[in-house]
Amino acid sequence: MATYIMLSKLTDRGAETVKDQPARIKAVDQEIEAFGVKVLAQYAVLGPYDFVTIVDAPDNMAVARVSTEIVSRGGVKIETLAAIAIDDFIAGFK
Repeated sequence: MATYIMLSKLTDRGAETVKDQPARIKAVDQEIEAFGVKVLAQYAVLGPYDFVTIVDAPDNMAVARVSTEIVSRGGVKIETLAAIAIDDFIAGFK
């Protein structure tokens, strides 16, 4: 499994949904896991993004499918970053 960081910005529509149904955020986590992608952590953040979600996925395509599915609903925009554990990063230079 590979680790990815998903940076999410709510659209106006998404902000309305979160305001009216904040528990919907957890329901999306369950939908993500149905794609074989495990949610490791999720944070609401202040600044240019609204949420940071850390996931494990079997490969790039799995996380791309999740991102495309979620974004296609119109409530959020997502930027996804592949993450490398520091120990693995350092080992890559040996």
